[in-house]
Amino acid sequence: MSEVTQPTRPSAETRNAERAETQVMHDSDRAPMPQEADEAEARVVDPDVVEHEKEMLRRGANQRGEGRIP
Repeated sequence: MSEVTQPTRPSAETRNAERAETQVMHDSDRAPMPQEADEAEARVVDPDVVEHEKEMLRRGANQRGEGRIP
């Protein structure tokens, strides 16, 4: 049987470190390789997928209340 632990509260030091972390600019670890960049540029996106994505963004932006289904 596992031991039940009580939730802990972060210290002021932890909260300050987390707050500072949100302000740091993060970059990728490397630039894309030429082959990767070429493959990404060569991809063709299905127009139906583009339209669906736009519709979902529009619906999401206009949602009111948690879990609401139009």
